[in-house]
Amino acid sequence: MAKQVSYYTKEGLDKLTRELNELKTKGRSDIAKQIAEARDKGDLSENAEYDAAKDAQGHLEAKIAKLEEIVGNARLIDETKIDTSTVSILSRVTIKNKKNGATVTYTLVAEEEADLKAGKISTQSPIGKGLLGKKKGDSAKIKTPAGEMEFEVVTIEA
Repeated sequence: MAKQVSYYTKEGLDKLTRELNELKTKGRSDIAKQIAEARDKGDLSENAEYDAAKDAQGHLEAKIAKLEEIVGNARLIDETKIDTSTVSILSRVTIKNKKNGATVTYTLVAEEEADLKAGKISTQSPIGKGLLGKKKGDSAKIKTPAGEMEFEVVTIEA
């Protein structure tokens, strides 16, 4: 499987690293306690708590492995060197819906950093993909779950 390189802000990468460290330390410790407590309750062949704790351990280890892969393939973006002539990752772009005239501003980020409430959308989302590479004044026809929509790029900022 090819490595999936993702680009992150310092803030986003720090958040992922903190989560990974939390899972490796506190998460593993908590699961080990649950397994020990369940083991103390007797026969393991009929111990549902033990089975549940072992399942939880498997899920935790899978999550840790996924985060390790993400962090290992992460690249930090120098926000001072963002090209504002075209829409790219970390661009803050204002778009106007050509049908109803509504404008909205988004910052394009890596999938793990996406937070619609904070105005951060993934470069992997339909709108994010449709805006990548566009210049100020360009139109973008984007297929969304609600159907095809057309947006105009109003501004691009770093």
